Amino acid sequence: METGQLAIKILLIVIFAAFAIFLMLPGRGARHLAIRRLLMVLLLILLVLAVVFPSAVTSIAQLLGVGRGTDLLLYALIVVFIGNSLVVQRRHRKTEQEVTQIARQLAILRAPDPATLDLSSGGTTTRREAGSEPGE
Repeated sequence: METGQLAIKILLIVIFAAFAIFLMLPGRGARHLAIRRLLMVLLLILLVLAVVFPSAVTSIAQLLGVGRGTDLLLYALIVVFIGNSLVVQRRHRKTEQEVTQIARQLAILRAPDPATLDLSSGGTTTRREAGSEPGE
């Protein structure tokens, strides 16, 4: 392992470990939303500073053991992409669970009443549909 790149490797490992912890924690609270918004504001501020002071990005990259500022920005893009992918995956999984719950509830609501089923016709026709209601 090159000692010049040790700082960026440690930083990336810490960030990915934070992503792993984030995935294990329950979400959807006010605190979770506040942290996400603060991180987005921080990221936007850093991006504006990177545009205004591109030489500072190169200096930070060299300090971390990355050759150029553009390489550091590429690392940052990868980190943001992976983080976004994890958030979207978590949200998709939660949506699938909600759709499953709704489908189950709908199936229960639309299920025929067992007391009105005509079992002699295979259980698909109710007595009322077959015209065998008492009093007819």
